Amino acid sequence: MMGPRQEAQASLFYEFSLEDHVPQDHLLRSIDRFVDLSTIRAHLADFYNHTGRPSVDPELLIRMLLVGYCFGIRSERRLCEEVHLNLAYRWFCRLDLTDRIPDHSTFSKNRHGRFRESDLLRHVFETTVARCMSEGLVGGQGFAVDASLIVADVQKQNSSNPEDWAARDVDPTDAPRAVREYLDVLDDEAFGAASEVKPKFTAHVDPASQWTAARKGPAFFAYSDNYLIDTDHGIIVDVEASRSVKTAEVGASRRMIDRTSECFGLKPDWVAADTAYGSEENLAWLALDRQILPFIPVFDKSKRQDGTWSRSDFTWDPDNDRYLCPEGKELKRTRQYHKDPRNKQPRTGRCKYRASKMVCNICPAKERCCPKVDARSVTRERFEEVREFARQCTASEFNPKAQARRKKVEMLFVHLKRILGLGRLRLRGPCGVQDEFTLAATVQNLRKMAKLKPMIPAKG
Repeated sequence: MMGPRQEAQASLFYEFSLEDHVPQDHLLRSIDRFVDLSTIRAHLADFYNHTGRPSVDPELLIRMLLVGYCFGIRSERRLCEEVHLNLAYRWFCRLDLTDRIPDHSTFSKNRHGRFRESDLLRHVFETTVARCMSEGLVGGQGFAVDASLIVADVQKQNSSNPEDWAARDVDPTDAPRAVREYLDVLDDEAFGAASEVKPKFTAHVDPASQWTAARKGPAFFAYSDNYLIDTDHGIIVDVEASRSVKTAEVGASRRMIDRTSECFGLKPDWVAADTAYGSEENLAWLALDRQILPFIPVFDKSKRQDGTWSRSDFTWDPDNDRYLCPEGKELKRTRQYHKDPRNKQPRTGRCKYRASKMVCNICPAKERCCPKVDARSVTRERFEEVREFARQCTASEFNPKAQARRKKVEMLFVHLKRILGLGRLRLRGPCGVQDEFTLAATVQNLRKMAKLKPMIPAKG
């Protein structure tokens, strides 16, 4: 005999606690211990009206965004559905079974409005970094910096040659939000003024993105996600979005170092990076202006590949302002380079040293030195002393340890793309990209704290 149909019956009274249905070892339980949003109401107080219908709790929106970035839920529409169904998500967001989930449009309205005007996401990130410091996870002695390409939400078909799309001729009142944001930062070093080299293509919907083929494959539009980390435990102390141009990435590293010093009082003893950050200007800024040891390979194109002597084979004699070749012959200074040959101002500081033609012609080592010219010449850069100091740092015994710790930032980028799913951007424009990078860095720090500071199981 078939039993009766089971039908759900509405109960007049019931007892149900989300606390009892979230596993004790759930990731959100570990993260929740380090989420401090107690200050965001005071931070947003000036951006809310004192009359009218109450708005959605900003803490709820931030917690939902943290859930989305923590578990790779990129769509806010899908995020609302997941929070509605998942009990652990509801528990983390401080929602009961009967509480309504905000509409997905609420996120974009707040993001483009009060969140961005108040720089709330930056505030949440800095609060998380401060918590990492209080937990003893930030030493402050050694930093590492690097950048990674993130694909922009742009199609190649919706682009054109920069000559056919002049940014300064665009009417801001009739342009998309991403274009208006680009026009606002057009003179910023991180975007429009980072390099004089014009890209091959410009995206109409997101002109701040960079057309690049840096991955040695098909070119694409991208942004650079710049991380400044503390090498003790890989905590991200600052994050910055920029165009995928080397000069913009170097400028972002400087801003992050200064901003970290202003916000948290952290001044590292040394910084590790790859060759992209080894220009003489950046090395001089680190060593001379900020008194930071650069464990960075010097960006040097003077090494010859044809078997002849390179500049490093010549000995510098500072007392007599000259170079000595391996044969002991001197090279005297001939001239100083200028940026503008017409007015010879300003001076770049580069000097050229040249040997005597008569000496070089009778030298037995001419074929190893200058077989194609009459006399050998050597160029000395403006900050050659700083370059030599950086070479001494990279040749020291500590450099292998610094470079090994630098790999932690590369591991963070791998985690960002493979675990958090941020291989392609969802938002457009410099502000939207910065929001995505900031939220992702916040979540990575929270997950790091949850891993390094595990929960102690309750005794029972």
